[in-house]
Amino acid sequence: MGVPSPLLAVTGSSSGGLGGGREILYVPSPLLAVTGSSSGGLGGGREILYRSLFKYLLSLPRFVRAFDIWFLPPSRFVLISDLLLPMCVLYFLLFPGVLVGCFKLLIVSEAPILPRFAMSLLEVITRAATNSKDTATGSEYPIILNPDETFLNLKPQLETPNATVLVSPVSGWQPSQTDTKVIEISKKFHPKLKRKLKDTNSFTKEKFITLLKPFLEEVREILGLSVAADSANDADYACALLRKIGFFMGQDVASLVLEASLKFEIWDMVETLIVNRLVGHSCYSSLVESLISRKRSDILCLCIKYATDLGLSELTGVVKYFLCPSREAYNAMADVRKEWESQALTAIDKASDMSLLDNKKSRLAKEAAVLLMLAYDGFSTSELYLHYLLASSNIDEVIMSAAISKLNGRELMCLVRYLGKWLKKYERFPEAVPCPKASNALGLKACAWVPKLDDIVRCFGLVVDENFSTLILHTEFHEELKAIKEYVGSLASEAPLCSSVATSISRLRSEAKGEQS
Repeated sequence: MGVPSPLLAVTGSSSGGLGGGREILYVPSPLLAVTGSSSGGLGGGREILYRSLFKYLLSLPRFVRAFDIWFLPPSRFVLISDLLLPMCVLYFLLFPGVLVGCFKLLIVSEAPILPRFAMSLLEVITRAATNSKDTATGSEYPIILNPDETFLNLKPQLETPNATVLVSPVSGWQPSQTDTKVIEISKKFHPKLKRKLKDTNSFTKEKFITLLKPFLEEVREILGLSVAADSANDADYACALLRKIGFFMGQDVASLVLEASLKFEIWDMVETLIVNRLVGHSCYSSLVESLISRKRSDILCLCIKYATDLGLSELTGVVKYFLCPSREAYNAMADVRKEWESQALTAIDKASDMSLLDNKKSRLAKEAAVLLMLAYDGFSTSELYLHYLLASSNIDEVIMSAAISKLNGRELMCLVRYLGKWLKKYERFPEAVPCPKASNALGLKACAWVPKLDDIVRCFGLVVDENFSTLILHTEFHEELKAIKEYVGSLASEAPLCSSVATSISRLRSEAKGEQS
């Protein structure tokens, strides 16, 4: 079991003395540590390390009195209530004579515990669920405050601060006048817009724009910013204001603006919110569901590009939608093929441009032309959207693995065939290499969204991990897997040669840098 560092290992027995057969690992993150016996999961080398560290900590003055520690039976969990525990341990190591403070360990177990110091996870959830306080009213500070003016007004609360204390209290904290004004008008606008959205009969798109525009204008005037846009078209001007000052709205107002934009199908505003990362994590579930139901593949693609925290339900819906789209959804995807075709033709024109022959951009243009040719030829329109999914750095591999496990047989076959196309292309065209620099240098934005070979191999590994039995037992997959085996075998045979060449190049580069220095 891998344990993050720093950690504190405490050994104890039911009789109260040290030693015995129980070990408790206190891990700072994710704040959960598993208890086990010395005869079980822990290795001998790790146990020796933990025991040595704990014996050294016990030799430090007043260490044991600084902590309240309870020992648990095996196979229980320990929750550390204070994130400063690792820092405290480090402080003890550096300054053995200093008593930092007393930290409590909260124990999550079925056994009775001291109610004064401990609370089970179930009790925490229950207390939060039964809390009578209304959390729907929004935060007291719904925007990110400007620290420049705030920090200048902070003063120590004590005239003679204690040098041995890690944290000293301060006074004089208050938001700046600008932030206070923005917060006040946001708090007034939020309930007004929320109340209007409940009126499904009379609240229209025009009324929404009329309500939103003055609010954004007032925020702009408070911040003292200018917006270069035509104010005659209210919808376009509101989008321009969102791009400029949307960051100062706060998540509670932004979520309502997104809800209204989806309701009235103001797609330019939805795109503005996504591109400027004004969509909160809690809003993506309803957003993705709404976009899928309305066949807005282009905006789904923006979610893949800019959302950094797509959950399992959202990612599963996107993967299923692109793998096996309906006829209506497929017809709505025509724009992406035109975009990729335009980018590929532009790359070919730049590669054949005689004025670039003596320029470094010539080689880059040729690499981009080959890469975009691979990404365009032979792929269906819906598969072009999968390029963005595999090339995105925002997709978590664990979430992607779980999403793949939820695919049915037809969807899984489509994914295997798609990955097989890529492996065949990379096997036939070894000169195809990633060229992300072409995105800025040549204006070929699609180059940044072409999946690399390791992206394809990683995704295929997830497919095999999650659906191994399905791939083996169902004969319809065997033909595809045999073809993929040939491509992978050919690529693997070149790996040792490429590795040695890469090592030689790295060595020559290091020697060249040494001579230059």
